[in-house]
Amino acid sequence: MEKQAGIGKGIDTTMLLLYYALVLVGFIAIFSVEYRTGDSFFQSLLELKKNYSKQVLFIGISSLVAVLILLTDSKFFTTTANLLYMAGILLMLLTFVIGKDIGGSRSWIALGGGFNLQAAELCKIFTALALAKYLSRQETEFHTIRSQIIAFVVTLTPAVLSIAQKETGLALVYLSFFLVMYREGLPVIYLIVGFSIIILFITAIVLSFQLYSIMMGIGLLIAVYFLWRKVKRNFFILLLLVLIAGSCILFKYFVDYVVFDKILKPYQSERVLSMFGKSYTPKDPERIAQLENEMAKGKKKDYSYNVKQSKIAIGSGGLLGKGFLQGVTTQGDFVPAQHTDFIFTAIAESFGFWGSALLLGLYFLLLFRIITLAERQRSTFSRVYAYSVAAILFFHVFINICMTIGLMPVIGITLPLLSYGGSSLITFTALIFIMIRLDADRQMVLR
Repeated sequence: MEKQAGIGKGIDTTMLLLYYALVLVGFIAIFSVEYRTGDSFFQSLLELKKNYSKQVLFIGISSLVAVLILLTDSKFFTTTANLLYMAGILLMLLTFVIGKDIGGSRSWIALGGGFNLQAAELCKIFTALALAKYLSRQETEFHTIRSQIIAFVVTLTPAVLSIAQKETGLALVYLSFFLVMYREGLPVIYLIVGFSIIILFITAIVLSFQLYSIMMGIGLLIAVYFLWRKVKRNFFILLLLVLIAGSCILFKYFVDYVVFDKILKPYQSERVLSMFGKSYTPKDPERIAQLENEMAKGKKKDYSYNVKQSKIAIGSGGLLGKGFLQGVTTQGDFVPAQHTDFIFTAIAESFGFWGSALLLGLYFLLLFRIITLAERQRSTFSRVYAYSVAAILFFHVFINICMTIGLMPVIGITLPLLSYGGSSLITFTALIFIMIRLDADRQMVLR
């Protein structure tokens, strides 16, 4: 097969337009929360003192990265997938030695000049490539338990390291690869078990111990009633049901006394519980003493402050918004991290419901286009990678927006292509343009 000539040969222009449309919206949003009357726009761009001016630099670097990727042979990504994955894991391990603490997370490596690299962000690309490489191997039989376990290890290793770096939000994003594996033949039972655990976790939070135990008991009786005849009074099945019900009751204890008092930090526990209209009351003696000490000194923090201000900003936008640079809440710096994790509030307040709907429409078109590209690939490697891109983007958009409107706890997830930051923008750029490069060579069979 002849090598395609020219950087633009086979490149999907719809993807390019959607990508730069979202990048432009991101710059406008960052500019709207930082620009003040009297600021010199061009001087700020040259001095790189404002976040929006730095974002222009990041957009330039990202565009350069995009061009380099489009000039790269597609076979490079299949050949180096495992090597890049190992390098990504080593880079994440390196953060424990030379990492820099930012916002309580030790997941950053200082590059100098005020710029930092987040290894966990970069490792999403390498994990997508490694998973695509493994599932595209001719000897991989994904219906076997062994192959499934290997795929789980590949995707969950960086997630575990992210948790150790106190980057719980990024760790959750790695769960998006389970959707990709489901597309490639992972039994639905894994998804059922996963969603069941989530529902059980939410139920354990919402209900009191007594009500939760009663509900488990009723569930046990219903299961026994319907299964008793079918299993011909098999006492082993009955014992198994009793053990399951008992385990569910122990799970309630685990959530209350281990997850919220031992695993999560106080502010994380408060943020999770505030979603369900509950406040965090520690049961661990050390945390009780810490809380009483904070209250005595009047230093108890309102951990739901971010979300409260975010809701005010979004609600104040109304149907049509307050107008560009007219947002009172965002211009007044009332929303913390409004140029990063809470960038959606700038769009919602300035352009209102219709502006927010248009933004979500752009994301929907982007995801739809990626899935369209995925389904037209001849190569399993390219298809798996494209679905990985779609899954990662979907998780980021879903979690971030739910976070800003109070439907999920604040866990530090950026909004793709919109949030300020070089690591985030460059990572998503590389993620998307590798897919565009692979799609340009879709007639090839890559492994």
